[in-house]
Amino acid sequence: MNGALWVAKTGLTAQDASLRTISNNLANVATVGFKKDRAVFQDLFYQIDRQPGAQSSQSTQLPSGLQLGTGVKTVGTQKLFTNGTLQVTGESLDVAINGRGFFQVVSPDGELNYTRDGQFHLDPDGQLVTANGYVLEPAIAIPADTQTVTIGEDGIVTVVQADNSAPSQIGTIQIADFVNPAGLQAQGQNLFVETAASGSAIVGTPGLTGFGGLKQGALENSNVNVVEELVSMISTQRAYEINSKVISTADQMLQYVNQNL
Repeated sequence: MNGALWVAKTGLTAQDASLRTISNNLANVATVGFKKDRAVFQDLFYQIDRQPGAQSSQSTQLPSGLQLGTGVKTVGTQKLFTNGTLQVTGESLDVAINGRGFFQVVSPDGELNYTRDGQFHLDPDGQLVTANGYVLEPAIAIPADTQTVTIGEDGIVTVVQADNSAPSQIGTIQIADFVNPAGLQAQGQNLFVETAASGSAIVGTPGLTGFGGLKQGALENSNVNVVEELVSMISTQRAYEINSKVISTADQMLQYVNQNL
């Protein structure tokens, strides 16, 4: 069997994975806090027929040898945590992180999750929660008679209540960061969980020691660049077509041998 068929097959599989990654990026172009992915490829092992540097005679060596590649494989997808643009919404419970860091939220099973999505809501107890009802950690409870809510760049939350004109502090939003954010595991629902690759969460005050500051009344848009993704899509399509052409050419060669021998 012509080895080029199997090599081209791995190329088609890799480009299919690349297109799937691009399509997911484009599907989430309007998702708040979304971070785009890119596919990572490596070449497969080589069939060594003549070892580079082997003795071709008593006094000479092979300068390059004979090494035949066996194709390509997809080894991973990498999240790119570049900042998205900030969109001003004017909503008091919309909060964006301008820089590094993640909001901490608690899932129903008690596990800490991390997100860049700052579209917060109030639950029946007045606590700040995500769209899925996951409670912000540490919890912030807004009193029922609150007139205005102010969230500072350093995370301090103050409110003005109906019976008091002076603002009062009710809590502080803390954010977490990681040595390797790309190592976080995406859970869907705009959430990530810690892994051994990401390292342990480093919790701190927004705006200090490398953490991004908070911007009330704003949201972070997806960091997907539509033009870049469309260019990548065209490149992936052409690579897929080229690998398909290799399969077609190898098939024609085998057909010629079959008909003439």
